[in-house]
Amino acid sequence: MKKLIRGEIQVNPLDNHFPPFQRHRRLRASGPLRSLLRETEVSVGDLILPMFVQEGLSGKEEIASMPGVYHFGLDNLRREVDELVQLGIPGIILFGIPLEKDDESSSAYAEKGIVQEAIRALKRDHPELLVMTDVCLCQYNPAGHCGIVRNGQIVNDDSLHLIAETALSHAAAGADIVAPSDMMDGRVAAIRQRLDAHHLENVSILSYAVKYASAFYGPFREAAHSTPAFGDRRTYQMDPANAREALREAASDVAEGADMLMVKPALSYLDVTQRIRERFDLPLATYNVSAEYSMVKAAAMQGWIDERAIVGEILTSFKRAGADFILTYHAKEFAQWQREVE
Repeated sequence: MKKLIRGEIQVNPLDNHFPPFQRHRRLRASGPLRSLLRETEVSVGDLILPMFVQEGLSGKEEIASMPGVYHFGLDNLRREVDELVQLGIPGIILFGIPLEKDDESSSAYAEKGIVQEAIRALKRDHPELLVMTDVCLCQYNPAGHCGIVRNGQIVNDDSLHLIAETALSHAAAGADIVAPSDMMDGRVAAIRQRLDAHHLENVSILSYAVKYASAFYGPFREAAHSTPAFGDRRTYQMDPANAREALREAASDVAEGADMLMVKPALSYLDVTQRIRERFDLPLATYNVSAEYSMVKAAAMQGWIDERAIVGEILTSFKRAGADFILTYHAKEFAQWQREVE
């Protein structure tokens, strides 16, 4: 019952007139209990680090728009990967920057191209390391487009031969996984046919199945030296407004022989990741792209955010949406933070 004391209402704790309710807070009462009941966990083993290897570079050069991310010469790439292996990072994805570009993107599939040489060196050093390669033509031609340009147009079918040849050259050099990012129609089928014909049927294809024409790639253009010389990539990358289209793109790649699927970018497309996860049972990746990384870095450098907490929350959101693994520039720092906790 209620008693009036000094002009205030005091409620007798034994006088409970509340309707029944669930005490959810019981399950959040302590750190160990919260940890025990946590539904989604991110581990270092879930992460793949994108790396940029530059032909002719001695040492390494920081990418101005991506603090903590570098262009590596081959020797420094090997030393950096030594550290990554010690930290328990299971794999990397390589992007190459050639000395020379031409209209046929010939450096992309050259036997002694920078990516091919890097693959051989890394697999000699660390046979157990998962070496993925980005398969695209944009870094290797002066137009900066992901397909071959003919008469001012990015042509689809003529590009497939060179994209498949690039994937074959990576696989022959020892890549475990080739990842076509060009968004030309039919490229997964072309790559699978070429690999199988050369007895490389055990090399996996991680398809950039759902790749949007996104403003979140801005810093990557500097990183990969791949800004288009004209136009943009909207005739082959997807409209950010479309989600149903993503299901069609993924279904095509599954039918063509993709072993794994990817959604790119990650942070603004969690709904798409969830849709792909619900529709397909192939392993699913998402790519935490350059601007997503750089925005966190810029805010952290200003002291506006707790970087570790933000990164952990972002990576967890990708796993919660359905990603099995994550390509992220945060991989090395996340691994170092986890090592400190241990």
